[in-house]
Amino acid sequence: MPYLKTWTTVGIAAVVVAAAAIAVPVLTGGDAVPSAADRTPTATASTMPSVPDVDATALAALPEARYSAVVGGLLPVDRTVSSAEVFRLRADAPLFGSDRQHPVARFAAADFLGQPTTVVGLRHEGAWELVLTPARQELPSAADGHAAAQTAAWVPRDTLVQQATPTSHVVISTADQTVSIVSSSGQVSRSFPAGIGTSDTPTPTGVTGYLEQRYVDPAQGTGDHPIQLTSLHSSAADEPYGGSDGGLIGLHWNAAAAGAVSHGCVRLSSDGVAAIDALPLGTLVTVE
Repeated sequence: MPYLKTWTTVGIAAVVVAAAAIAVPVLTGGDAVPSAADRTPTATASTMPSVPDVDATALAALPEARYSAVVGGLLPVDRTVSSAEVFRLRADAPLFGSDRQHPVARFAAADFLGQPTTVVGLRHEGAWELVLTPARQELPSAADGHAAAQTAAWVPRDTLVQQATPTSHVVISTADQTVSIVSSSGQVSRSFPAGIGTSDTPTPTGVTGYLEQRYVDPAQGTGDHPIQLTSLHSSAADEPYGGSDGGLIGLHWNAAAAGAVSHGCVRLSSDGVAAIDALPLGTLVTVE
């Protein structure tokens, strides 16, 4: 895996985990996706496209939809969702855009930490699952600072292995500057003050991502508190923190965990980080 440049504590970058010698992101501060209001198939068997064959050579040649990638064929997500299912991959899998005929990228079965990739599915249609991805569809510099913060794609459902569904989700309120854990019934179980992005480097709003991965990196000024990495990206700037992490948005500890103080990431107290850390990967994260 190529080494990623290490960032300052106000952005997300990449560091090397000494024990495993793995480069990881480090925190520092086309067609729209179809509606995913529920998981009920919206097409009949006769109208759903069949899954094309993608041989191993063609699959390996596709760009990986990882946190630092930009893949134009992905579907931009510009809305919030409240329900999803969590999966793992049986092996590397092709990702398709709106036509579901030509693969545009691949999901690697192992993520950047060498652990099983967490996949979040929004809706199934026969042999297909609409999933969120950790890659970008477009850079903010190519979209007047209004790029999609989240992307989605179609994946063959037989490449997925279903996991336990999270019973809670995370809601970040930029207006109230809080992070809340909300149950499936809509009840807030815990809420914490939070530091959010400034007006020049805002935290993206009106979108849902998911907890992609977590790791500890004291070199980034987050102490021994695990960095909670989401699949969301800055909509306003390509690399608001500097480095080459793709403008990722994370939730992490910082002594200044209140006000509009970050480059887009969400800063929390130690209690807040611990509460998010207790949630399973794949948990939805909505920013309002």
